[in-house]
Amino acid sequence: MPDRLASPGISFLREQVVRAGDRDLFAGMARPTTGPDDWWLAILWVRDGDGIVAFRDVAPAAGPPPEPPLARLGPAMSGNLSGLIREDEGRLSIRLGLVAPPDEPDRPWRCPLAIRAGFRWEPARAATMTPNALASEVLTAFRQAVEGLGGRRPAAA
Repeated sequence: MPDRLASPGISFLREQVVRAGDRDLFAGMARPTTGPDDWWLAILWVRDGDGIVAFRDVAPAAGPPPEPPLARLGPAMSGNLSGLIREDEGRLSIRLGLVAPPDEPDRPWRCPLAIRAGFRWEPARAATMTPNALASEVLTAFRQAVEGLGGRRPAAA
């Protein structure tokens, strides 16, 4: 699998600018769906003009940390969506997975920055939001988490 993928096409919501070093990249998402057991599912990505970038393109300038990027992205996203994600038996209902895993497991930052995301929402909070507002919260949380991978403080929404 290459480090990059072709552009996925038009984002469901207006793309958000991701600041990575001296580059402006763009975070987008596919149209979300509701899956089994009320899981809210979407594909999220970061791209430039040539397609989906690799995780290493948003890594700290000193180089990628040893742990996989999802080990940092997951806690950041759950923190950014605090109060929206349902808690079951003491665990938040969030699942993140890579769209395309790295060819070399010991080099986890060398794969496309595209993830599958699944959430179960707190019913009372989600009921007060439109589907587009909920999707916008997820895209903003994703953008902020990606900016945090490089050690940047996320830009305000």
